[in-house]
Amino acid sequence: MPTNGASRRPVRSYVRRSGRITAAQKKALGDHWPTFGVEYSDAPVDFDRLFGRTALRVLEIGFGNGACLIELATRFKDLDFLGVDVHEPGVGHVLMEIAKNDLSNVRLFCHDAVEVICDQIPEASLAGVNLFFPDPWPKKRHHKRRLVQEEFVRLVASKFRPGGFLHIATDWSEYGEHIRDTVNGCHHFTNVSPTGAYIERPGTRPLTHFERRGKELGLETWDLLYLRNTVEI
Repeated sequence: MPTNGASRRPVRSYVRRSGRITAAQKKALGDHWPTFGVEYSDAPVDFDRLFGRTALRVLEIGFGNGACLIELATRFKDLDFLGVDVHEPGVGHVLMEIAKNDLSNVRLFCHDAVEVICDQIPEASLAGVNLFFPDPWPKKRHHKRRLVQEEFVRLVASKFRPGGFLHIATDWSEYGEHIRDTVNGCHHFTNVSPTGAYIERPGTRPLTHFERRGKELGLETWDLLYLRNTVEI
């Protein structure tokens, strides 16, 4: 079952919500976590052994209800997908969807994303990272909690294969500017936008339920896409 482990980070980029877990989600955690869940440890995971094959791997950070993760895993079965989130109801829901769709190319972590990336993701092992709609922590006094900071970008860069992609989307314009400036300033990544700014939502990013609702209200989203270059860490 998911374990929370001891905290080593004084500032978290999330608040662990208790949330109501349904009977079906709880059952899915009991039935399917042993197969599709990855317990936290301080040792890198052997992905070939975990999935039983060699393939390109894509990590989604903060998958929420898992709609994007499941859709991408269904569309691209030649790829392996890893998802990390701290909220057990969402993890339970995704486990239900994995079983329902008979997906063998998804594995989940239920733990702090930074610790998972630091300790469990081997260096140069990822072909892509998706970070869709991270908490913007809009109040200035909370900006230190934002996940996308220089230290985080350098950490993620060390886990990429050359040419791997980093795709970030946000619906908070000020956070989009912060993300753009932070990742643009990291020499390990190249912004694919010819202007060094944003891109149109690519077809590889599913439109979420909340995003559809936001568009109906006239809200915008901002996508940033980066490629990992060959500069050493």
